Amino acid sequence: MVVDSSFMLSAFMPDEVSDVTETLLGDAVEAGVVVPSHWHCEVANAFNVAIRRKRIAIGDRDGALKEIATFGVEIDPETNDHIWGATLRLADANGLTVYDAAYLELAQRRRVPLLTLDRPLADAARKAGIEVLP
Repeated sequence: MVVDSSFMLSAFMPDEVSDVTETLLGDAVEAGVVVPSHWHCEVANAFNVAIRRKRIAIGDRDGALKEIATFGVEIDPETNDHIWGATLRLADANGLTVYDAAYLELAQRRRVPLLTLDRPLADAARKAGIEVLP
């Protein structure tokens, strides 16, 4: 299952976490999570933004990252091979950033569901016939 940064962070933000996000994340980890190669940077950046906005403390971020590190997330080794081709075409066709289109391209190529809270990304994935959760 492809899990984007918006969903991963929602499971660790006190103002976003819910039983649904925790259950879905647990299911995804059990099934196996695969992410594009830029995912670590995107997750780290989102946590830093959350700290600057005083949504979480540094200790909370560090604890969340330690927990995420136990999830066995697979980094897709082929992400960069598709950036200037399929990913860029998906970004153009759907009005997405290339970062978001990389999640879509990966879910499409691996034929797996996408876990995201990003509405434009979810809409593009559904349009492409990809199962989207939640």
